[in-house]
Amino acid sequence: MTRAWFKAAGIRAFKTFCQALAATLATTATFAEVRWGMALGTAGMAALLSLLTSCAGLPEVPAEDKEEA
Repeated sequence: MTRAWFKAAGIRAFKTFCQALAATLATTATFAEVRWGMALGTAGMAALLSLLTSCAGLPEVPAEDKEEA
C-alpha cells in the first residue's frame, strides 16, 4: 500500500461518509429530529466498509504504484 493508495482510499472513504450522512439526514422530517449518534455511526460504518473494499484495489491508483505495494 503506497502513499497514492492511502490518499485515494481516504478520499473515497470521505466521499462515502458524506453520502451516507446526507442520506441518513434526508430520512428525517426536520433537522431537529436527527439522531446524530445513529447518523454519524451509520456514516462511519459506510466509510470503514469503503476502506475495506479499497483493499481489493483502486482504479484511481496508477499501475506502477500498485506494483510497489
